[in-house]
Amino acid sequence: MSDIETTATSLADLGQVTAAPVAPMQAPTPLREQLLDKQGRAYATGRRKDAVARVWLKPGTGKITVNGRDQEVYFARPTLRLVINQVFDITERRGQYDIVATVKGGGLSGQAGAVKHGISQALTRYEPALRSPVKAAGFLTRDSRVVERKKYGKAKARKSFQFSKR
Repeated sequence: MSDIETTATSLADLGQVTAAPVAPMQAPTPLREQLLDKQGRAYATGRRKDAVARVWLKPGTGKITVNGRDQEVYFARPTLRLVINQVFDITERRGQYDIVATVKGGGLSGQAGAVKHGISQALTRYEPALRSPVKAAGFLTRDSRVVERKKYGKAKARKSFQFSKR
């Protein structure tokens, strides 16, 4: 058989054709590159409702600090701490990064959602290969639901005052 013509006339010839050397595949290069500051940290902003979280992520022991306090002190409810750590559970990186976050605005659940959004953004900037599992879980999308404003002539945003016939 020649190098140009690789046709198989029987099954025995097919084994010889497929045994031809194949060029090795290169590892897929990440579409994005690592974004770090001068201290080697990844920075991101997370938002949820009226809360805005600024998050810095660096390799460490898994310590999460929110507004200068430990996460167990700031987010006393276990469900809020569970929300924050969801990103690390999906990417199997629990205990590998230290987080420093400052949060303003909103209530505690909105702040926990903002910190989760910021952590997921910062983690994908530190390790761009993790972007696809984090995005598939929906953590990179900002939850844009906010409280609807109160309208005039209404008790709340949509609730009317009690109707009186007389």
